[in-house]
Amino acid sequence: MTSIGTGYDLSASTYSPDGRIFQVEYAGKAVENSGTVIGLRVKDGIVLAVEKLVHSKLLVPEANKRIQSIDRHIGMATAGLLADGRHLASRARDEAQNLRDRFKEPPTLKAITDRLSLYVQAYTLYSSVRPFGISSILGTVDKTGPVLYVVEPSGIFYGYHGAAIGKGRQIAKTELEKLKLADLTTREAVIEAARMYGVRSHISRLKFLLLTRIYLVHEDVKDKEFELEMSWIGPETQGRHLSVPKELKDEAEKKARESVEQFDD
Repeated sequence: MTSIGTGYDLSASTYSPDGRIFQVEYAGKAVENSGTVIGLRVKDGIVLAVEKLVHSKLLVPEANKRIQSIDRHIGMATAGLLADGRHLASRARDEAQNLRDRFKEPPTLKAITDRLSLYVQAYTLYSSVRPFGISSILGTVDKTGPVLYVVEPSGIFYGYHGAAIGKGRQIAKTELEKLKLADLTTREAVIEAARMYGVRSHISRLKFLLLTRIYLVHEDVKDKEFELEMSWIGPETQGRHLSVPKELKDEAEKKARESVEQFDD
């Protein structure tokens, strides 16, 4: 057998000769085929944004949410298999409730993420299960301040100032690096997040790099229609994880479209 996957990808507990676990890599591919998810950690809070691809005109708008609340002050956005994301969100809620009952105070995101990553990693150890086909961005404002983590299908997790997962992650990361996140407010971050999605595929690579923020990652010729789902945590929500108000979301999307149209003109 060779180490290109043949025979070594039948179980998550089998290493290839060069030390790879192919099922974990396949789970990463499931994430890469999903819509783009972005998380921003700014000076006074957290903003989460998800590009939800609309696969059918028969789907009810704003259904099948990919952003969920884990605790009153914690949000979670997922890219990858929707059912896996719901299961992992349920597990995260159980962990949050367990920590709240044990210590009689709101749980820190670090403690929840640490437990959740161990749970995800356990699904890479046994042949009777498969790795989770999702990556998750978790954000909160707790007693330590704004915090943002990404949990990968392998079970590893990192802390970020700005994170992107899913199909358009590379372009989104490039745009995130241009932002001075430590100077942004949550309201400004909502506007910037909306600008990172959605440029038409006929635009050249040069133009593509010049355009600003989350409307950038969606190509509406190549991809299907999409919805923008957004949530935030900050002073305007009194520290709770809530959906971005419709009027602010509409304003952000309008400014994003105007930026693209002005550049096209």
